[in-house]
Amino acid sequence: MLVIIQARMSSKRFKGKVLYKINKKPLIWYLINNIKKSKKVTNIIVATSKNKSDDVLIKYLKKINIKFFRGNLNNVMKRLFDLSKKLKKKFFLRISADSPLIDYRIIDKAILLANKKKKFDLITNVFPRSYPSGQSAEIIRSDILGKALNNPKITKYDLEHVTTFFYKNNKKYKIINFSTKKKYYNKFSIDYKNDLGNLKRYFKA
Repeated sequence: MLVIIQARMSSKRFKGKVLYKINKKPLIWYLINNIKKSKKVTNIIVATSKNKSDDVLIKYLKKINIKFFRGNLNNVMKRLFDLSKKLKKKFFLRISADSPLIDYRIIDKAILLANKKKKFDLITNVFPRSYPSGQSAEIIRSDILGKALNNPKITKYDLEHVTTFFYKNNKKYKIINFSTKKKYYNKFSIDYKNDLGNLKRYFKA
């Protein structure tokens, strides 16, 4: 399964967070290495923008030998669709770069479900959410992105956040959700600089 990491340096809430270092390693390094623990992942590509601010991210990805794709800055849906179309992939697993602590077992669970169900538009663990933020995995059928991009009702918010459009219009799509009964008391995503405290406590544990 192809995993696409969406990442950019120009995050509105925490600029440059993907390369913010903890223990001398940038956050995106932890994310990539957690994804690599999955034996069901065949390829990892970082989808970033053509914006000059992401040149430094590209430089780092080249250094660690990770493939990348550059597309539209704010229209993330188009960026992901253009990449999947270029690679001729019917499906891909989407992970946001603000999830450095992603559990590879969640990735495995999503892929196993995709292999079992065969017919679906979207496999997710956030509709409804039972896993904490930062532990989200979504397998998307590429062609629904192309059709959504041409939908006159799509909003700028949807284009940036990608799957919100499908959740809002869930009756028109085959969405399969998987959940957990485990109780979580911390968030794992890095949205703001203040969230780094949770991450630092995790590495000290």
